[in-house]
Amino acid sequence: MKFFTISSALMLKLALTLATSSVVHAQSPNSSHQEKGCSNRTLLGDYGAKIEGTLLGPNWAVRTLVLFRFDGHGNVTSFGHPVVNGTPPAEEWAETAGIYTVNPDCTGSATIEGAPPIPLHLVVVNRGRQVYFVVDANATIGEARKVG
Repeated sequence: MKFFTISSALMLKLALTLATSSVVHAQSPNSSHQEKGCSNRTLLGDYGAKIEGTLLGPNWAVRTLVLFRFDGHGNVTSFGHPVVNGTPPAEEWAETAGIYTVNPDCTGSATIEGAPPIPLHLVVVNRGRQVYFVVDANATIGEARKVG
């Protein structure tokens, strides 16, 4: 039992050391990530996305295809086709406007208009060619890739 306690303590110390060194490296002024950085201009053009998850409350499965059109200045238009609990939408492709912000560390957020509005948190990866996001208030995630 003593061996397990010592090993656990060493593992915790190692994990904290690695985490601390990763944070220090990420904040280093010589880090290539910070030299490049991100901004609203990082997202420019059309991105095809798939969104999957569950609408909490009724526990309905959601599968959605979306074409996001980012303007590079914080405005986004989406063309979506959501299938909720196996039922396709009345309108084949619904157009919706929204806004977005991309931070220098490539994290960000967006709000798609609607009733209610749809808040998202996102991470821009692969030099702006891909976006991972989560829909706040639901168990729904998505991934978007630059078209073309």
